[in-house]
Amino acid sequence: MTFNLRTISGSLILSLLVFCSSAQVKQVKLTKFGLQSSALVGNSGEELSSTQYHSTQHWYPVKVPSTVLTGLVASKVYPDPYQALNNMRIPDASDEFNKQYDLEKYSHLPGEPNPWKKPYWYRTTFAVPAGDKGKIFQLIFKGINYRAAVWVNGHQIAGRDQMAGMFAEYSLDITKQIKAGAENALAVEIYPLDYPGLPDTEQLKALGPFFLNGGPTGDIGKNVTMLCSVGWDWMPPVRDRNMGIWQPVFLRTTGAVTIGHPQLKTDLPNLPKNDVAKLSLNLMLNNHAEAAQNGKLKVSIAPENFSGATPITFEKNVSVGAVASTTVDLDANSIKQLTINAPHLWWPNNYGRANLYRIRLQYINASGVSDDTSFVFGIRTTTTSAVTTANGFVRRDFFVNGKKVHLVGGAWVPDMMVNRDSTRFDRELHLCRNANVNLVRIWGGGVTPPDAFFNAADKYGLMVWSDFWVTGDTQGEFKGSPDWPLESNVFVRNVVSTIYRIRNHPSLLVWTGGNEGHARKELFDAMRNNIIELDGTRPFIPSSSGYAKLTEGWKGSWPDDKPSGVYSGGPYEWHDPHDYYKLADAAKDWVFKDETGLPSQPPYTTMARIINDPAWDKSLPFPLNNTWGYHDACTGAGRYDKYYSQMVRRYGKPESEEDFANKMQLLNAIGYQGIFEAANHKLNETGGVMLWKLNAAFPSVIWQVYDWYLEPNAGYYFMQNACEQVHAQLNLNDSTVAVVNRTHNATGPLTVKTQIFDLNAKQLFTQTAKISLNDAGVKEQVKLSPTLKNTNGVSFVILNVKDASGKAVSHNAYWLAPDTDYTSLKNMPKAQLKLTVGKGEKVGSDKKYSMQITNNSNQVAFFVRPQLMSNGDEVMPSYWSANYFTLAPHESISVNVSAPLSKLGKKAFISLSGWNSVMQHMALLQ
Repeated sequence: MTFNLRTISGSLILSLLVFCSSAQVKQVKLTKFGLQSSALVGNSGEELSSTQYHSTQHWYPVKVPSTVLTGLVASKVYPDPYQALNNMRIPDASDEFNKQYDLEKYSHLPGEPNPWKKPYWYRTTFAVPAGDKGKIFQLIFKGINYRAAVWVNGHQIAGRDQMAGMFAEYSLDITKQIKAGAENALAVEIYPLDYPGLPDTEQLKALGPFFLNGGPTGDIGKNVTMLCSVGWDWMPPVRDRNMGIWQPVFLRTTGAVTIGHPQLKTDLPNLPKNDVAKLSLNLMLNNHAEAAQNGKLKVSIAPENFSGATPITFEKNVSVGAVASTTVDLDANSIKQLTINAPHLWWPNNYGRANLYRIRLQYINASGVSDDTSFVFGIRTTTTSAVTTANGFVRRDFFVNGKKVHLVGGAWVPDMMVNRDSTRFDRELHLCRNANVNLVRIWGGGVTPPDAFFNAADKYGLMVWSDFWVTGDTQGEFKGSPDWPLESNVFVRNVVSTIYRIRNHPSLLVWTGGNEGHARKELFDAMRNNIIELDGTRPFIPSSSGYAKLTEGWKGSWPDDKPSGVYSGGPYEWHDPHDYYKLADAAKDWVFKDETGLPSQPPYTTMARIINDPAWDKSLPFPLNNTWGYHDACTGAGRYDKYYSQMVRRYGKPESEEDFANKMQLLNAIGYQGIFEAANHKLNETGGVMLWKLNAAFPSVIWQVYDWYLEPNAGYYFMQNACEQVHAQLNLNDSTVAVVNRTHNATGPLTVKTQIFDLNAKQLFTQTAKISLNDAGVKEQVKLSPTLKNTNGVSFVILNVKDASGKAVSHNAYWLAPDTDYTSLKNMPKAQLKLTVGKGEKVGSDKKYSMQITNNSNQVAFFVRPQLMSNGDEVMPSYWSANYFTLAPHESISVNVSAPLSKLGKKAFISLSGWNSVMQHMALLQ
């Protein structure tokens, strides 16, 4: 049987926001489906895709996109696996694992101990207007897992061999099967992974060991899927391995000629000047009709998020033969409108504005507009170079628009059950932008995210580093096998589809061949060659770890054929911040460190939501119980045990759950501050530093700067501070105050004020100095070691930078003790804070409030934390410009906060507290 299935060429598989203003062109999202197991529904696809089908069997309502388990949890068939130990009451996709943990008894299917072994059906009906008769209809699947077969109105459209792998899109021509003016029925048979993979031992003991990532054998790697769905050391196994329709389904209606795979390339030929941009456009026109089509391609380009540029429009006559395709290549040499003078460039966060344009493409023939689509793009270039350092390490540098960018950010992991929607993606990436990071790395054991992720990254100026789906734990570097995945053709189809889907995004900085390992040569070459052929606008590096050595004779990075020049390997456990300076000064793997991090206990605000069983197990340190183990309070690479013991040694045993959470924030703060400031002090000698990791796959207490509920921990704000454009810091390797300019602009004259206070706010040192930096770099200012070595107990170093007009540029603080004994902090004299809040202003879909916080006392106000509250709960997400800050006596700071209007109730207020200040509240003016 032959199916009309197009994934590589032909009909447009929409990868970006579609613009369909023409009545002739429509795109409808199909969302309301019924879900049921084929173990209970014995009908064929032909029968299920009939509008006359009626079942005596109950079908669960699901809103697609939805995995099978997501749908069943929504219908209360299974408990919420994100909470407590609920995941241990859901059977697994591995028979061996089910027997090991006696999970078979939880199966909801009678006589089926493993409810994920047989396919599931998704079924829906939809109406097509009579006026659409004679149109072309395409059924677009943005992503399924793991295989699918599709029927429409009793006819099979695609089979399980054609639709395979988690990362390919499919456009199915269903024109002949559609009934205009009537109801139509769609049935999708979703097959489980070919090989479910065996999870390793579950983390059922707090402070017990982490077990092997990807399972004991890594056999999940036999599939082209979300490899971490079998369990990793920051999320448990996903019981159904995320089988289902995990991305949207669209019905697209067009005329006879459709637009396929448009690619827009941008070039800046006069670099280092950015005065001219030259664009080129490539696309396919596909004629589905039996007769040749004569028409014109109309191209319009206009500003998307800025003003002041004149829109561009031009047309080109193009004919397409009967049931044929034509390639259209346009460039600035043939189309004068594709030369743009004084272009508005797309810049990464904190290097400039992320300016975006929108291009609209229409094919118009005698019948009117046949196809109409648009997408957002940015004018920018990306290049790279490999530098061999004095220690023999290769360092990878990246350049945007001809300027070197120092990469700061971290790895991004998928939601455990791939449940993020466009709103969630926007809010998470808004948090990343607000943290002053400029890069998000798509980790190779997860998923290449949906379009909404890349749209938000474009908007927020966040560069994206995109691994393909290879890890050292599954493809043979540590375990697994280079023979996996088993089906080369499935892997390559998914690679090609992904390149087509995301190549127009200005945020996409670099492709990599995987995480901490390499695929076999056949697949490695397929990735590298297809990137060169189908993209050709951004670099490729072999792996996200230079420790994973390429086999001799394999080609290296593209275009320079050099090693990756980036290094994982941690450290992943908590370290004293001085240690990061030693690593940076050694100039080995920290010339570009792309994985490092620490356990990251969330604040008290969300602790009860992450660990909703509060009973303390007295065989464990307070306030832990074994539920904490399931939520990642374990040993292994993260060493939560060391993290806890350091908290106790430095700050004393916790006296309450809130005291525990607050003391952990102190560790988070100096840990993340140390990572980024150590890299700062070698700004022009390193390519970047990246966290393992930024976000959470499920409620967790490890490796995150904000938690699953979107609550940042203190480390988030100390990273935000360290990565600001112009930053004052105390270099811990030699106690020197330095100013860091992370921009390519001159700072102008700056005034740097340095103060040292003891615990009782006695001033031990003060100095004001002038400084300026002409470009990106670091200038050391004053050595504090003579003063600090003579201090006893806890002292505070407070740094402030102002520009020539007196405007605050940077504020930073440290608490230091010769023996790292900070237990005397509990005896700090009380400070008095004054809060002044202005009236809120609407900024897009957010509400923004500006405020001034003043320390009205003669004491240091330590670790001051404002919170945005509504109806008694903290608003999440809240985007604060600063938090957990420390103020000298009688010092003021101006901060602002914004949050989604939909999250703010009528009784919103600011709560203000601190380590040594009394909590106060102030209602907000709406």
